[in-house]
Amino acid sequence: MTTTVVVGGNFAGMTAALEIKRKGKDQHKVIMIDKSPLFLFIPSLIWVPFGRRNIKDISFRKDEILKKKGVDFLVAEALKVDTKKQEVITDKGSVHYDHLVIATGPKVKYDVAPGVEEYAHYIGTPNGAMKTREALENFKENPGPIVIGATQNAGCMGAAYEFLFNIEKWLREQKIRKKVDLYWITPETFLGHFGIDGMTGGETMLKSFMKMFNIHYRTEVGVKEVLKDKVILTTDEELPSNFTMLMPPFLGVEFVKNSPELNATATGYIPVTDDYRHVSLPNVWAAGIAVDVKLPFKPGKVPFSGPKTGYPSDETGKIVAENIIRVTKGKTKLKKKAWGKIPGICVMDAGKKEVIILSDKLFKPRNFAIMIPNVFYDFSKVLFEKYFLWKTRKGYSYLP
Repeated sequence: MTTTVVVGGNFAGMTAALEIKRKGKDQHKVIMIDKSPLFLFIPSLIWVPFGRRNIKDISFRKDEILKKKGVDFLVAEALKVDTKKQEVITDKGSVHYDHLVIATGPKVKYDVAPGVEEYAHYIGTPNGAMKTREALENFKENPGPIVIGATQNAGCMGAAYEFLFNIEKWLREQKIRKKVDLYWITPETFLGHFGIDGMTGGETMLKSFMKMFNIHYRTEVGVKEVLKDKVILTTDEELPSNFTMLMPPFLGVEFVKNSPELNATATGYIPVTDDYRHVSLPNVWAAGIAVDVKLPFKPGKVPFSGPKTGYPSDETGKIVAENIIRVTKGKTKLKKKAWGKIPGICVMDAGKKEVIILSDKLFKPRNFAIMIPNVFYDFSKVLFEKYFLWKTRKGYSYLP
């Protein structure tokens, strides 16, 4: 029996573990290691600060699902890996593997600029989203300018855009919009770059949104410092702010950094080929955010990165699973699909409105790319959330 250990249990890790077991059946033992027993649908965290979702609405226990599907689950913190002994060392002992899948997600670099951790809110974690909800309740009593955006080196611009349009809608619902100057700041070279070099019509659409909603914006800026009542940009412009929400950069997690044999990049990501196999360790694989992705474009005056979203994470989890099964059967031809060649499928919420983003490839050159605005309701975003939660709760990892 072949044993695969999967470190990390959200989008990529959950998919990889379930697919390896489904395809490998009794010939394959799968062990997932994750410090949290909960699966969290991260894209819906943008709604938590506004009370549209609670954490319990977008999370569930994954141990029961994994057990039902035959995957062993160890609730533990993976500390490092010894690739020579083929062991993952955790705070609850060591686990041996024949194949290792690293699907560890990100660590947030809050120290990207002074004051970001102390004075800016971050919605990418349950705790951060709930703290943001509390801060907005207090903000209602003392409204003033708001700064929303992404710092230098950030890659998750999409979620920040979503939060921007949601907070604009919320301000109108609270009947305090006229009391608030709303600012958007981004390292992108133009609105709607998204870390994928833009989409056809995207910049024009977002410029029209900014004008329609009376949002001031700054492109090609970073954050020099965040203070309690203002944000200082790298251009030395000072924006007054009674409430600030910023998306900082992501880094690889400590597990990767504590494992020098993985030869990770300086930012803690795993170097892989187009089959998501480690470039020099044939029984080590990576999926999701843990993958090192080479960008096909050069940022402008301010550095920024590319997005690592749920759909590519899910897809890379499936590719890794298929390739591990092929290797264990003695096959040498593996499935390959570079990160940038995975289709771009995204629904950007815009405050009970949405923009559906579709392309045949995430990165250019593309044969097909379109952004479709829906100004009536964010039906597609809600439908995708319900579908993904349903399929994951059922363990239907093979579904798209």
